[in-house]
Amino acid sequence: MNGLEREIVELLPRLRRFARVLARAPADADDLVQLTVERALTRRDQWRTGTRLDSWMFRIMKNAWIDESRARHRRSGLFAPAEEGERIGDDGAGAMEARLAAAEVERAMARLPGEQRLAVALVLVEGFSYQEAAEVLEIPAGTLTSRLVRGRAALMADLGPSAS
Repeated sequence: MNGLEREIVELLPRLRRFARVLARAPADADDLVQLTVERALTRRDQWRTGTRLDSWMFRIMKNAWIDESRARHRRSGLFAPAEEGERIGDDGAGAMEARLAAAEVERAMARLPGEQRLAVALVLVEGFSYQEAAEVLEIPAGTLTSRLVRGRAALMADLGPSAS
């Protein structure tokens, strides 16, 4: 495995997390990650050493999701049925509370408009700077900032006192 491939493997958890924001369903997210990695590997000549690989991969994923969403709309079909039993085997009250809190945040994020959901995911979840997230989304930094502010406010209102 060469350096680029190793770096892509290291990005897989972050890519999957972002894919879950885009696709919402775990099976769809996994398919989106696979598609993103395939596109990155087949287009590795487009990546420039010295630039951020994560930004490049996230942009590939965003564009792949847009392509998939358009295709879905044309097909008017679903990518996969709702998941069941994803967390079988976990136990413990702490783990249950953490899963419930995470599920609550995930539901609140799912209720955000897509543009706000992407801004929140890139900046607050993935830790991109405003400028980097704006580049991934191919929008001005000011637009990203306003989407992020609106998304953060909507999340805080939706989650109530537990969001503080």
